[in-house]
Amino acid sequence: MTLPNQLTILRIILTPIFFILFLSDDPVLKQLSLVVFIIAALSDWYDGWIARKFNYVTDWGKFMDPLADKILTSTAFIGLVFVGLLAWWMVLIIVVRDLVITILRAYADKKGYMFVTSYYAKWKTFLQMVFLYYLLIFYIGSITPALSRFGNIFDVLLDDTLIYFVMLFITIITVHTGIIYFTKNKEVIKKLFAG
Repeated sequence: MTLPNQLTILRIILTPIFFILFLSDDPVLKQLSLVVFIIAALSDWYDGWIARKFNYVTDWGKFMDPLADKILTSTAFIGLVFVGLLAWWMVLIIVVRDLVITILRAYADKKGYMFVTSYYAKWKTFLQMVFLYYLLIFYIGSITPALSRFGNIFDVLLDDTLIYFVMLFITIITVHTGIIYFTKNKEVIKKLFAG
């Protein structure tokens, strides 16, 4: 078991820990959930760097690493639904789209096929992550007693209408990139399931 694979397993283990802490009623545990999430996210960057630098690439890692990433981010989005910040239907669309394509790409890679990706899809992922960090940081800030004097600022930053339309924009982009993804790779997909 290589170090990158161990870090992938760590990220999978940290995901339910983050979720449980995030949904607790204790502000301190919620703050701790953000620390856990950041550690998990950093482990993703670090295991990718190690794998590239030392060529620690395994079939298991190529399948599980991107899946572990999507499980972590999907769990965070779902947690934000539970605390009332995001609409469940938007999160459902994003989670299903990202998990289906991640699993499909990993399966194609295992079969020796390469899927075409675009910078547009990478920008989609970037936007998702920026918004996810934005929501986690400011939501946890808003329920932290020591920051209560900034309550009005948090009310503006976590305005329901603002969050709804930003999330709607990200959801539309996510669906659009999914459509493009399937269109560009339809021949590869046909070959994958031809048998």
